[in-house]
Amino acid sequence: MPNFRSIGALAVVAGLLTACAPAPAETDDRPHVVATFTVVADMARAIGGDAVRVESLMRPGAEVHGYEPTPGDLRRADAADLLIDNGLGLEAWFEQFTQRLDVPRVVVSRDTDPLPIAGSDHANPHAWMSPREAKRYVNVLEEALTELAPDATAEIGEQADAYRAELDAIETELVEAVAALPPDRRVLVTCEGAFSYLARDAGLEEVFLWPVNAEQQTTPQGVLSVARAVEERDVPAVFCESTVSDRTMREVAEEAGTRFGGTLYVDSVSAADGPVPTYLDLLRHDVRTIVDGLGGGA
Repeated sequence: MPNFRSIGALAVVAGLLTACAPAPAETDDRPHVVATFTVVADMARAIGGDAVRVESLMRPGAEVHGYEPTPGDLRRADAADLLIDNGLGLEAWFEQFTQRLDVPRVVVSRDTDPLPIAGSDHANPHAWMSPREAKRYVNVLEEALTELAPDATAEIGEQADAYRAELDAIETELVEAVAALPPDRRVLVTCEGAFSYLARDAGLEEVFLWPVNAEQQTTPQGVLSVARAVEERDVPAVFCESTVSDRTMREVAEEAGTRFGGTLYVDSVSAADGPVPTYLDLLRHDVRTIVDGLGGGA
């Protein structure tokens, strides 16, 4: 759900834009792309290849929903040739952020048919967790980056095709593995309801402790309800996302007599030496962690 904690500070940040000197000139003269967070930045980097220079406003491991942009972020974005954001309400801070800038912008989720956040009229922003929806992101990025670097049209097209093929392979692995599970084990229990798109595509039932960006709404009654559902369905494993504490989910596992199946990555890739240094690594890790967890003891 939208989080506007940072908006009040943006007026001050905007004033600093004119007061601060621009960042030192880069020797790299390729078109400069700035993405809001690491997942989208990594996709753009893979598709654009050597034709563009891509950076993320957010660092690996950061939680995107409540991010508060800095004066440095504003200066970097103002110097960009293209801004890329996810949309669907993920970066609530970005609308006010971009109103101060005269830079072209692309919303990668523009062709996504959004699913709602449970109990809300707001869109669930985590469409990139579906390999199927991610291919729509790739299409948008291919178009935007080709326009930005027309001399590299063939290169960008080839890289986009290869990326779509990787996503197809991940989706096939997911769907086939879930289909092989007993029907009563096709339940995905996570801390946040960030897997609606992936669950839909794979034929998984989604159960979670709190809706998107609503961790503070978790109640003892809600936790007990999830634990009961896990116990009644004999769910073999439960999971939690990397950017939130897994303490409560581990309590659910203990209460329900099941096991904690592992950490899932959603809002950020890891550092280069971490477990999910790219978005494709993130998807593969999550798919295999989910399938291994739910298939345990089958």
